[in-house]
Amino acid sequence: MSPAKCITMIALSISCLPLQARELKNISNKEVVDAYQYLMGRVLILRQENLDFATEGFKWNEIKHREPGGVQWANPNLDVAYSEAWVAIDENSCTIVEVPEIKGRYYTIQFLNGWGETTANINERNFPKHPSGKFAMCLKDANVQLPPDVEKVILPSKKSRVLARVELGADPKQSTELQRQLKMYPTGKPAIAEAPKVVSFDHKSPPGIEVFDNASALLASEKDINPGMNGLQRKVLAVEAVAKNIKTRNSTAKIVQEKAIPNFLSQIEKIQKHKNGWGLAKRHGNYGTDYQARTAVNYGGIWANNSKEAVYYTALKNTQGEALNGNTTYAMTFPKGKTPDKFAKYFWSIVCVDTKDFKVIPNPDNKFIINNQTGVKPNEDGSLTLYFANKLPQGVPKENWMPTPAGENYNLTLRFYGPSDELQKGKYFPPALTKIPSLAKLEEGSTY
Repeated sequence: MSPAKCITMIALSISCLPLQARELKNISNKEVVDAYQYLMGRVLILRQENLDFATEGFKWNEIKHREPGGVQWANPNLDVAYSEAWVAIDENSCTIVEVPEIKGRYYTIQFLNGWGETTANINERNFPKHPSGKFAMCLKDANVQLPPDVEKVILPSKKSRVLARVELGADPKQSTELQRQLKMYPTGKPAIAEAPKVVSFDHKSPPGIEVFDNASALLASEKDINPGMNGLQRKVLAVEAVAKNIKTRNSTAKIVQEKAIPNFLSQIEKIQKHKNGWGLAKRHGNYGTDYQARTAVNYGGIWANNSKEAVYYTALKNTQGEALNGNTTYAMTFPKGKTPDKFAKYFWSIVCVDTKDFKVIPNPDNKFIINNQTGVKPNEDGSLTLYFANKLPQGVPKENWMPTPAGENYNLTLRFYGPSDELQKGKYFPPALTKIPSLAKLEEGSTY
């Protein structure tokens, strides 16, 4: 093994053990599968970092305010005004975040590291004595003098992705005014390492063996703060070695295509608990030793927050196990006393997205969401029924209806912000979607 590779491995706190020719030929299928699943967690974040700066106009330590209501992203959250940023800090520079006073509505400024782990949330729940004002995002040993009115927040990495959310609520104009008051700037000039390049790939077609070609550089670019990852990193470096060896590259590439990629694509289902046709990720935002869940969430819903902030459910099927389709009408009834507002301190919402890119599906009315602000009508007994159909069912309040695409499959995403303890512990599942047998009762109206 070259001295350079040994140095890289030592820097990663990985045992520097030589790989003999015999070992190159005996990498097991499972080692390749595990290494691929682990490394893709980092690749997906780096891919997004590269895209953000190349195509989205991001600049380090500058906050980017999004216009509310944007639907061009996967699984958009239409309840909040979003602001985004990439933060860079080092031993001699912190980044100041200024937060306006926000009362009576949900807000948080979320920080994530280069593996998709949520490392901080600035809000009144985590900083009750300093819910607004100036915050300094710093490394633990940063040599930076800060004013006394600044709250210091320690981040574990030199780079972080930031998502700020301010609830739109009943007064979206006020929300955007508050959003625009969020500010960010560095205290100095941090040294910013260029992100390693990762192979370009379509989201539905994950990369093959080439993902390992610079694996050691990908690992060295960001420390994994989670416990028990050294063994997986050794596997990644072992697969990198066989990927670069002319005698073993083709056989390893075959394992990646036939074993690792199918395993990777199956993880979204595997990391979820299922009931009533709804799926709930066992972990999101913070993953501990569950690297498979982390990679799957990075792939299916990058930048997920932790369960203290929000809980997300997805529905792909009805009670018969069939894919949701716009040619069928479904009803979903929350019992009295267990309507969505009972499980969310702040707000709840449901959106309909396509099954390919997870984006909202166009319709003539631009109706993409049902939530606590859209005026849903309870039933006479206090329960609440929501309807999903390509036409408004007869006698159904329009507020309780979600347009769905005729002839197409779709998914639903249900969010709870400020989730109850029951939701945080994974003990709650939403009601099932049941078919309404006949479409004959549908009244005349637009077909979506």
